[in-house]
Amino acid sequence: MLLKILFIIALLIAFVPPVRRFVFYLLVGRQLVKEQRRQTPPRRREGDTKVDYVPPRPDSPYKGGEYVDYEEVK
Repeated sequence: MLLKILFIIALLIAFVPPVRRFVFYLLVGRQLVKEQRRQTPPRRREGDTKVDYVPPRPDSPYKGGEYVDYEEVK
């Protein structure tokens, strides 16, 4: 009798997707969701800018390149 019940439970888990998803969530899902929440950075509002690195300014007299005339090619 116990073997029949275990066999039916195994068939349900193997062939019924909602049952399979629920069992997976019970075994692994909660830990997976916790890790994903821990790993994701906090969201910023749209339009906010965050600069992580500002390169040092060189003290050279170079101010840019020389001007080159633009000629349209047809």
